[in-house]
Amino acid sequence: MRHALHPRRLRQACAAASLLAVAMAPLLLAAQEPYHIVGRWQIGGEGGWDYLTADGPAHRLYLAHGPRVDVVDTASGKLTGSISGLYRTHGVALDSDGKFGYISDGGGDAVIVFDRRTLATVTTIPAGENPDGIVFEPATRTVWAFNGRSRSVTVIDARTKKVAATLPLPGRPEFPAVDGKGTVFDNIVDKSEIVRIDARTHAITATWPAGCDSPSGLAMDPAGNRLFPVCDGNRMSVIDARDGRVLANPSIGSGPDAAKWSAKRHLVFASSGDGILSVVDAAAPGYPTVESLPTQRGARTMAYDPVDDRAYVVTADFGPAPAATSDNPHPRPAIVPGTFVVIVIGR
Repeated sequence: MRHALHPRRLRQACAAASLLAVAMAPLLLAAQEPYHIVGRWQIGGEGGWDYLTADGPAHRLYLAHGPRVDVVDTASGKLTGSISGLYRTHGVALDSDGKFGYISDGGGDAVIVFDRRTLATVTTIPAGENPDGIVFEPATRTVWAFNGRSRSVTVIDARTKKVAATLPLPGRPEFPAVDGKGTVFDNIVDKSEIVRIDARTHAITATWPAGCDSPSGLAMDPAGNRLFPVCDGNRMSVIDARDGRVLANPSIGSGPDAAKWSAKRHLVFASSGDGILSVVDAAAPGYPTVESLPTQRGARTMAYDPVDDRAYVVTADFGPAPAATSDNPHPRPAIVPGTFVVIVIGR
């Protein structure tokens, strides 16, 4: 038999509940607050760009910017240095010790190793043709540089700074992801597939449909065994990383080139060339797109810093496109010199 509370105890319980509600209100509001642009850092310079990499603990942002990698202090938004003398940079991978970084120099068909403290080049490692997406695999302490033109991946032993293997791929690779336990995944853009690779044996262990067309960026939820490729047609796929099942196809912006995962928020971010940052709720049924934040045209690549819960996209102003030719029927518009900018996105 249940007994009613004494009026005094009832008043005490109500008071305690009210205090708890007041204390929790800011946390609930923070959890629901949308992302928005919190800053714009004018970097300047000339030329195009590709991937970004955030080093949260060091408060650094690495930007592949034409023939160099620019390094930005995320506490001040200021350019603090560059790794120059390269050809056409694509991406930067960071080891788990905080010591070395690895640049995929597509124009030089090489991976450049640099000291993260001094930004000095340590060595140059030959790769395949046009190394593009690059990632550090912590369980085997290897660096994986995916060669777009030669359709292969160069595996580098981070301890010796030498090539450990070269693995052919079934098509043109795009961005990779790792689970931290010895498995590497990569988008095969021209086949609309994803390959799974054993980092210890250097063998492809599965090939799955990407669930959408021309997958480019790729994020992973290692704890939940989920992959998030972003594709043409304004779609992201959600894929079970254990068996390749497609779980959902959330809507995103047009022309995406990057996807990032927030383990704390259980959110997936997708940046696209139409100037939209899409935010997908991976904890909700159906994987709804909960936000489509306008950024700026051309902001297709992105980094995410889980330490500060900030996303970074880069772009520039564009002039008119040159006239089409038989060799280049779809020319890109010219980049206005000095307008390269980092757009900072937070809560």
